[in-house]
Amino acid sequence: MPDAIALPVDHAYRTQRIALIALLIGALGIAFAPIFVRLSEVGPVATGFWRTALATPVLALWMGSESRQRSGRASRRPSSLSDYGRLSLAGLFFAGDLAIWHTSIRYTSVANSTLLANFAPLFVAPAAWFLFKERITGRFVLGMLLALAGAVVLMGQSFRLSADHLFGDALGLLTAAFYAGYILSVGRLRAEFSTATIMTWSGAITAVVLLPLGLSDGEAMLPATAAGWAVLAGLALFSHAGGQSLIAYALAHLPASFSSVSLLLQPAAAAILAWILLNEPLGPLQAVGAAVILVGILMARRGSR
Repeated sequence: MPDAIALPVDHAYRTQRIALIALLIGALGIAFAPIFVRLSEVGPVATGFWRTALATPVLALWMGSESRQRSGRASRRPSSLSDYGRLSLAGLFFAGDLAIWHTSIRYTSVANSTLLANFAPLFVAPAAWFLFKERITGRFVLGMLLALAGAVVLMGQSFRLSADHLFGDALGLLTAAFYAGYILSVGRLRAEFSTATIMTWSGAITAVVLLPLGLSDGEAMLPATAAGWAVLAGLALFSHAGGQSLIAYALAHLPASFSSVSLLLQPAAAAILAWILLNEPLGPLQAVGAAVILVGILMARRGSR
């Protein structure tokens, strides 16, 4: 009898380890997104549109091949208005996340906008506890606060609070709320649908919402060079179809609250990548902030087992 019990327990631990690795690799994948956005030849909302529009056909092919090769998996295909409505809701949250974040950059500094947009754990943890009864421990809360403090230290040299930037800062915080909604909705959808299904439908809805927003804003919608298209393709395939899909996969096996804290790895990785690829300086204080983020993530992990 003990052996019969140990097998599923060991399997669960292995599954969670694989999901944790996928989550961290996914966070590294989306850490490249700011680099691609910086190099993009089109407007910020247009960049968000192409991010999902170029990724959707690839994800749709993945979803189609998956449906042809089903072998008794727990995931199912959407079959009702309720199913499509919930899948669309994830896309609306993600569209709001991208559009509001890009808009906030116009009214505040990039540092303020980026930092505040990564405060999603402040919304995810209480919502997951209240709506889905996720267990929140004191050690997890301490780890979350430590990781957030590390993010503040990481961006501290360029982060500035000013009355002139309050509107933009508020939009940055609203971005975090929308991304929290995306994380929570994808986490619940993964109990029923595959990663490919969720990413395909939510990505298509995001693109449909962002296209008219970019056009109405008068943004440049088409890159002028082949290099510009290559940047958008990299953003779509590497950061979105790759990184975001790994995060969606992990959300089926890890608590949403812990997953949101782990995604604070993104700003740390983005700072390092900007240092390597864009020659943006990385000072000792930023290195300390990145280390504090890692310690906070580790503590949050131990507090969410």
